[in-house]
Amino acid sequence: MVRATAQRLRDLRRRTADRRFGIHLFASAAVAATAAVPFGLLLVLVEGHWQPLRRLDAGAARRLNEAAVEHPAWTSMLRFLSDRVWDPVTLRAAVALLTVWLLYRRAWRLAAWSAVTATAGGLIGLLVKIVVERARPSLEDPVAHAPGFSFPSGHAMTATTSFAIFLLVLLPLVPSALRALCWGVAIVSVLGVGFTRIALGVHWFSDVVGGWLLGLAVVALTTWAFEAWRTDAGRRPVGLSEGLEPELTGAHPEPGPSVRKHHGGSARD
Repeated sequence: MVRATAQRLRDLRRRTADRRFGIHLFASAAVAATAAVPFGLLLVLVEGHWQPLRRLDAGAARRLNEAAVEHPAWTSMLRFLSDRVWDPVTLRAAVALLTVWLLYRRAWRLAAWSAVTATAGGLIGLLVKIVVERARPSLEDPVAHAPGFSFPSGHAMTATTSFAIFLLVLLPLVPSALRALCWGVAIVSVLGVGFTRIALGVHWFSDVVGGWLLGLAVVALTTWAFEAWRTDAGRRPVGLSEGLEPELTGAHPEPGPSVRKHHGGSARD
């Protein structure tokens, strides 16, 4: 009788945590576009045509375009990286496959976090583009072209959210000695995406910075929502070096009726 009552209390706590998780997750996605103060400041400067920023954008675009015109082989490599390796479609497909794998592992909430973070990033970035309506660079001798508006960079934002998802989901499966390397690869990739977009003349420098900042805002807020769920579910706090859910390495990634923890430290099905 006592054991049955305790189990009902645990189930009630888990259901309550699930409801709070959903509220936190979707509320975080809804406010992500306005929550990042640095992004908001940059947006004001872009919209206000702040002259120092305009000079920085124009100077970077001109110098990198001159280098691209003079080195066609280097430009071809940048175009390959931008259009094939770091293309938003490629990265989103990889995140989708990761989400499917999480569902297969029955890591339901981690799969939801992955899907919502990627989707919110894409939709918020598109919404800001439509609102700002910033024109792309117009160069005398362009080496690449891209459709749509310019601010923020969709490539930079998608790279930020996608590599953050890969890291925060998969770090528990990576040996501790290799985690610093994974962080390094992710950071270099995100910076590399931004550089290729500026060097190819399809984005201003501030477009790329805006994409990075807005992507970080989305990830930070949805990660906060996931951590809030962990706290409600009675799980210990984790650091970024451990990933979002270290329990992913075990047979039961999430708390539930199939994993019953006892004070003695054992668990049974």
